[in-house]
Amino acid sequence: MDGGLRALLPRLGGGPYNVALAASRLGVPSAFLSRVSTDRFGEALIDRLRASDVDTTLVQRGDEPTTLAVVALDEKGSAHYTFYTQGTADRLFADQGQLPEDVTMLSLGTLGMVLEPGVSAYESILHRESARGTLTALDPNIRAALIDDAGAYRERFTSWLPHVRLLKLSDDDAEWLTGGDDVTDAVAAAKAWVDSGVDAVVLTRGSDGLAVITSAGEVASVPSRRVDVVDTIGAGDTVQGSLLAWLHQRDVRDLTSLGAADWAEALAYAAKAASITVSRSGAEPPTEHDMASTV
Repeated sequence: MDGGLRALLPRLGGGPYNVALAASRLGVPSAFLSRVSTDRFGEALIDRLRASDVDTTLVQRGDEPTTLAVVALDEKGSAHYTFYTQGTADRLFADQGQLPEDVTMLSLGTLGMVLEPGVSAYESILHRESARGTLTALDPNIRAALIDDAGAYRERFTSWLPHVRLLKLSDDDAEWLTGGDDVTDAVAAAKAWVDSGVDAVVLTRGSDGLAVITSAGEVASVPSRRVDVVDTIGAGDTVQGSLLAWLHQRDVRDLTSLGAADWAEALAYAAKAASITVSRSGAEPPTEHDMASTV
């Protein structure tokens, strides 16, 4: 007997993986920086990146297994995750030196910024690229079940902020990150992170849309677009990838140069991209054609 369990349906993804895919599908030169298994799942991950024109020359390979995430959807299509990460390839990512000179943006997050030894390697790259003037972006995408010491993680997260230009996170992430502090409001927390060195904090609020907080305060917000939600997998990653694509398309290197109208346009673009993703099963970010053909 199956005990009431449904058959598993394999999907390819992961936070930074989805970000790279989303940016590339929107016409932006994109590369994936990670370690990927040579097993069957890993080969499929690489094939999917290449099919969307994501550069894989920076990808490290190993015969360790692929990290697996088992996703359960609730009645609203929201995803709940269980991870299998012991001895997997991606957590063994190593810093192999300075990134190519033509890299202008670096986006990090999710399990890569939790699991050792990979997190220390990514942390070194973050510090080095920030000093080089790269536009650095972080999406912590908190998976609390994999964080053994919440206090230590929060301290480490705070240490990253002076090196991060764009911080994107959900209201739920903000609530978890401020646990144990007096700050409970997500906007207030975002203002504190800006004071710590971040140029802009983008908050995703589910059906309530997106907002951005800078040194000038909450300068822009947009509502979510009404769609029939299939599931929410990859929605936040699509927001991150589409924001970076929007910035690249306009050759924005300094986020402090953006005004309220600019941010409203950027958020609306990201909200549109995310609405297409949640209308599909699994993390399937839109292409340029999808964006142009969607009202």
